[in-house]
Amino acid sequence: GHVEAGLRTGNKYSPFPEEMNRRLAGVLADIHFAPTSRAKENLEKEGVPSENIFVTGNTVIDALLATVEQDYAFDDPVLRNLDFIKNKIILVTTHRRENLGDPMRDIYLALKDLVECNTGVEIVFPVHKNPAVRQPVEEILGSLPGVHLIEPLDYRNFVNLMQKCYLVLTDSGGLQEEAPSLGKPVLVLRDTTERPEAVEAGTVMLVGASREDIKEQATRLIKDTSYYQAMAEAVNPYGDGKACLRILDYLKYRWEYSSVKPDYFCVPS
Repeated sequence: GHVEAGLRTGNKYSPFPEEMNRRLAGVLADIHFAPTSRAKENLEKEGVPSENIFVTGNTVIDALLATVEQDYAFDDPVLRNLDFIKNKIILVTTHRRENLGDPMRDIYLALKDLVECNTGVEIVFPVHKNPAVRQPVEEILGSLPGVHLIEPLDYRNFVNLMQKCYLVLTDSGGLQEEAPSLGKPVLVLRDTTERPEAVEAGTVMLVGASREDIKEQATRLIKDTSYYQAMAEAVNPYGDGKACLRILDYLKYRWEYSSVKPDYFCVPS
């Protein structure tokens, strides 16, 4: 069984190597647990029989909702001292291979612009271990007031930071699903996404690695309350936190631990 089946950009080099790995998993799998109807359609176009595909939502939402705490207290002194009410805290992550080099430098220059041009805006940036990421981050943002460069966080700390922040800028894939579940707009620092449902729903926007585009869209979200709310309140298309139960129900029936055939394999609207 392949969980999170059917995610595609159509470009095997973006994201690399995830797109190729997902296609390989699709060939090998007997059962495909797709997070969305779009993912199911992708699999059908590749010749997977419809009866072997089940739309369940994504298990990442199950994990997220089970981990977020409304009154979470951070141990990290930097995070503990942030004022999430008074200031607008932007959470940033970058690691994508396609962005290494000049694109990443443009991203970090855009972050510099945002902090220097907007009062009350701070950036929290858990920096990836890759030296090709760390070197330009330190060079461009290392001494800038209002920018907090920290070590990568464990899952519990990270999702609770995401829950408290104002806005997410990332080239990650999973954050495109997680942040909208918490009502956080996401600017995706990529030109392609294997999660187009979030773009169509209005919770996510592709901005690429252009310094000007990042600055323009982030500034609008910082200053335009109605624009921000439209993204923050859009419906997350990736599930309701019950994907694991749907998968379990199917497996129990398939291997005769249960005689009850599940009559649902879709995410309720």
